[in-house]
Amino acid sequence: MNPQEVNAPPPSAIPPAPSGKPPRRSRWVGSLLALVLVALVGGAAWYLIERANGESSGGPGNPGGGRPMVTVGDALVRKADLPVVVDALGTVIPATTVTLRPQVSGMLTQVLFTEGQMVKKGQLLAQIDPRPFEQALMQAQGTRQRDEAQLENARLTLERYRTLLSQDSIARQDVDTQAALVKQLEGTVVTDKAQEGTARLNLDYTRITSPATGRIGLRAVDAGNYVTSGDTAGLATITQVAPIDVQFSVPQDRVADIQAAQATHGGADALAVTALDRTRKAELDKGRFSTLDNQVDTTTGTVKAKARFENAAGALFPNQFVNVQLLLRNVPALVVPVTAVRTGANGDYVYVINEDRTVSLRKVKRGQATVGLMAITEGLKEGERVVTEGGDRLQDGMAVQLPGAQAARPPRAGASSPRSGASGEGRQRRQRPAQNP
Repeated sequence: MNPQEVNAPPPSAIPPAPSGKPPRRSRWVGSLLALVLVALVGGAAWYLIERANGESSGGPGNPGGGRPMVTVGDALVRKADLPVVVDALGTVIPATTVTLRPQVSGMLTQVLFTEGQMVKKGQLLAQIDPRPFEQALMQAQGTRQRDEAQLENARLTLERYRTLLSQDSIARQDVDTQAALVKQLEGTVVTDKAQEGTARLNLDYTRITSPATGRIGLRAVDAGNYVTSGDTAGLATITQVAPIDVQFSVPQDRVADIQAAQATHGGADALAVTALDRTRKAELDKGRFSTLDNQVDTTTGTVKAKARFENAAGALFPNQFVNVQLLLRNVPALVVPVTAVRTGANGDYVYVINEDRTVSLRKVKRGQATVGLMAITEGLKEGERVVTEGGDRLQDGMAVQLPGAQAARPPRAGASSPRSGASGEGRQRRQRPAQNP
């Protein structure tokens, strides 16, 4: 027998060779540990998210019951004199518009104005060649002087005839004939004087002067051209710009209010009118209401009105479109910004900010309104705070955050900053080995 075979262990005592696959229990333990790890990571993430939401919404001290806060704009309900105005779109029209036309025909020798110049009434603006009209005047004067001499001679003859008639030395028919000749010559002299006046007037017309004070427009004819009295284009146009008028239309329903305001203030010119630019941001000038038209335009249901402005600064230009505000009266009222009032299925309402920074929906009744303010006739009290911006994200009872209030809000009781919390947690970790050796 081989000694090695004698000392070899029996086949049943030899352990089996490893197969390369872990046991079933090890696989279950590994899966369980992986699930626990995933649960821990998910729980930590959920905790951090909830903590961040809690800090942004005020944490446990949030009066809104844990719902996220909404940052809103706010305004106080206050008393003010709310102006009652009539808004309209108007057109600037000159108080006077004159086309400078020649009244006699002739050669234009001089143009004495500059385009766009401010001219005064009676100022010489152009000159037509006066020589033909001077000759016509001299001719009319000569004709008048000749006929006046004939008239004087006929009057002397008539006196002699009357003397002879008193002496019964001449027939009465001769006296009557001479008297008729005197009257005829008197009529001729009157005609001569009229012709002389016409010639003198035509001579004056060769000096073209300004018929009004205002701004002259572009020149249509240059010196050296022949102009006629029937020329419709004229030499230029003069518009009176100071004072100047604004014509606008008001709804027929506001006519009674305007008339009542006129009676209250003692006349139409006592009502103030403001002219604004196209964007309603810049005030161009202030004026006075002039008058209403005498009939309603049936196509638009409006009545034309006119206001006058001094236009000292020249901000109003002829044919310019402006926004007009006619002030009728001032009404004392509780006012809020227009953006604070909302309209729902049950009518108008506002969100009132309570002392605990929650909002309450409250129904109101609106009154007169301007571009930025609205009168509240019922539902609010002076000093209350209302939401002006962000109301579309609100519900009754929600908590709100006012602009700048988060930075000034004191820290909650028992809360600590992340840095202090981290340092405190580190101190606890450092103390644990000493407390639990």
